[in-house]
Amino acid sequence: MIFSPGLARIRPIWRDALALLYAVRDRRTPDRARWIAAGALAYALSPVDLLPDGLPLLGMGDDLVIVPALLAFAARGLPAPVLADARFRSAQLQRQVPWLLPALVGLLLVGGVLVIWGLVRLVRG
Repeated sequence: MIFSPGLARIRPIWRDALALLYAVRDRRTPDRARWIAAGALAYALSPVDLLPDGLPLLGMGDDLVIVPALLAFAARGLPAPVLADARFRSAQLQRQVPWLLPALVGLLLVGGVLVIWGLVRLVRG
């Protein structure tokens, strides 16, 4: 597979993000962890950033640092049984749907190429 080395690095992050999604939906999860995870999601989707995305490298850098830090902070607030159940469910889904992560990476790549192509066409007139 072409994306194999890159996916090997992304897979633990994907596993933990999916586990956190399952954990947030669990009724045993404390409200504080839910609010922190919701804040991370809101920050990731919000057009307002600490550093504007128009700045080369720095604009995306704050998203790549703040969002994972908030998600890690939310995960630390989870009770051990909730986290264990969420990781089990995450691993189970990854075994059932092994094509999901490569498909998401492919969609992101295609979307990025289309955005760049559209910007180039817009600039050239």
